[in-house]
Amino acid sequence: MCGLSVEIRFDGRRPDLAAVGRMTDRLAARGPDGQATWTRGAVALGHRRLKIIDLSDRGGQPMTDSRGEVTGVFNGCVYNYPELREELRRLGHRFESTSDTEVVLNAYLQWGTSCVEHFRGMFAFAIVEHRTGRVILARDRLGIKPLYLARTPGRLRVASTLPALLAAGDVDTSLDPAALHQYLSWHATVAAPRTVLNGVRKLPPATVRVVEPDGTHKDHCYWQPSYTRRAECSGMSADEWRDAVLDALRTAVRRRMVSDVPVGVLLSGGLDSSLIVALLADEGQRDLMTFSVGFETEGGEKGDEFRYSDLVAQEFGTDHRRMMVPSERVSTALDGAVAAMSEPMVSHDAVAFYLLAEQVSKEVKVVQSGQGADEVFAGYHWYPQLAEVSREDEPERYAETYFDRSHADLARILRPELLPREDVSGDFVRRHMAVPGAQTALDAALRLDTHVMLVDDPVKRVDNMTMAWGLEARVPFLDHELVELAAACPPELKLADGGKGVLKEAGRKLLPHEVVDRPKGYFPVPAIRHMAGPVLERVRAALRAPEARQRGLFQESYVAKLLTAPDEHRTRRGANALWQTALLEIWLQTHGIK
Repeated sequence: MCGLSVEIRFDGRRPDLAAVGRMTDRLAARGPDGQATWTRGAVALGHRRLKIIDLSDRGGQPMTDSRGEVTGVFNGCVYNYPELREELRRLGHRFESTSDTEVVLNAYLQWGTSCVEHFRGMFAFAIVEHRTGRVILARDRLGIKPLYLARTPGRLRVASTLPALLAAGDVDTSLDPAALHQYLSWHATVAAPRTVLNGVRKLPPATVRVVEPDGTHKDHCYWQPSYTRRAECSGMSADEWRDAVLDALRTAVRRRMVSDVPVGVLLSGGLDSSLIVALLADEGQRDLMTFSVGFETEGGEKGDEFRYSDLVAQEFGTDHRRMMVPSERVSTALDGAVAAMSEPMVSHDAVAFYLLAEQVSKEVKVVQSGQGADEVFAGYHWYPQLAEVSREDEPERYAETYFDRSHADLARILRPELLPREDVSGDFVRRHMAVPGAQTALDAALRLDTHVMLVDDPVKRVDNMTMAWGLEARVPFLDHELVELAAACPPELKLADGGKGVLKEAGRKLLPHEVVDRPKGYFPVPAIRHMAGPVLERVRAALRAPEARQRGLFQESYVAKLLTAPDEHRTRRGANALWQTALLEIWLQTHGIK
């Protein structure tokens, strides 16, 4: 797990090594264990290293293969790298380290861009072909590892975070109205390739981009599971589906224990993280470190779920640590969390993950997390509503159920010149759901949530907040083979038992019934949800700052209404409207965007 930076020139000039250095320095938190740069011809690479696989200097990056044909930088982990190394060795490749990065380089030499199809894991990388000057960029199937791009005439810069690109300079920081529309419609999600800044884009998940020396490029999407019923699964009973899901999850969890350092678990006490702990215990894992976080009660809302995390920790004998965060600490940590955001994220648990990661990183470098299960296995309360309509009516039902605001609502909120004429968020959903390969209305919704909304909200949140402290988070529920199996699973089995039915049935084989049958939980942060004193002060300061007034994103009457009653105005989905508005402005100010 690391941070990478790249500059490619197309104008005959040498790369700006000072800019690459600034990007690499800005990625220091993602890789506190080492730093290096490399340049050849029109390309320069930078890297910050977090030592997880092959702790020796031989695992350092940028790395060149033993034959001197390619050089690359890599972020993530290929969990099946030991098996791939042996396969490649039999094919004649030589290795000078035990790192997964060297496996990636040799896999590219052996299979070209189709190497990504051999990888089981999370990754983003850049590989330079010495002979041709061609650069290969790639991102894993579910977009767990980020890759941001800034293109200007004659040059492309690439980095693991958006703030690293800003550190390099010369970025168009004007706001993208279509991305702003998505941000305010989809609970702060902005779908790839857009970001809220016109000058920054992100490589979509499951994509390989080949960049030629003249600046032209071609993209290839190498994975998209079918959300239809497979013929080979047609006779499976509910119990057989339960066992298949449990076996696939067991494999996913086992894969993510590959490491040369200890691996812990972020244990919320919910079904998903508890299943990870149970499966590791079932595999014979001993002295497993688990971690939980809680917050002070605000507005009558309880801020911790220690009752359940303690129960799981006791049941499986883990080395458990829990931390209680006072509301005052939430407000002081807010700026640090926003600084760690590659894009503005309004979900309250961003701060929770940030504070938890700060403590966990003092104990371990790698954790497993239960993120993604709700999207993959239909765990949210709105999925039954989405399943009620016909396949053709799903886009409209999705907008009614999922969107924070309608296009008409945005006309009353945004400054007119920032509002697109068309309903770009609604149009995106309609186009996505019209693509073949989703059998029912729920299949179409789950495909959208898993491959778009999940990637640019919860997945990005976990990556940004954990890597701010040099902590690698692994997400077994986003193992691509498990996602493929879930995509084929009949919708009624996922919707059963109030959601995630097939996963709950798997849980009943391993977990205490109190954990499986408990009400759905989340990382509650009441101080933000209810605009507790210090948080509200920070919000007021941001919205009244000269930068906010000069920028004028929102209509003044709308902002005034929100500030008059900070805890009253909610979006359709129940989010605090003031927080969503203010967070964007806080993010822009934090990152020096004028």
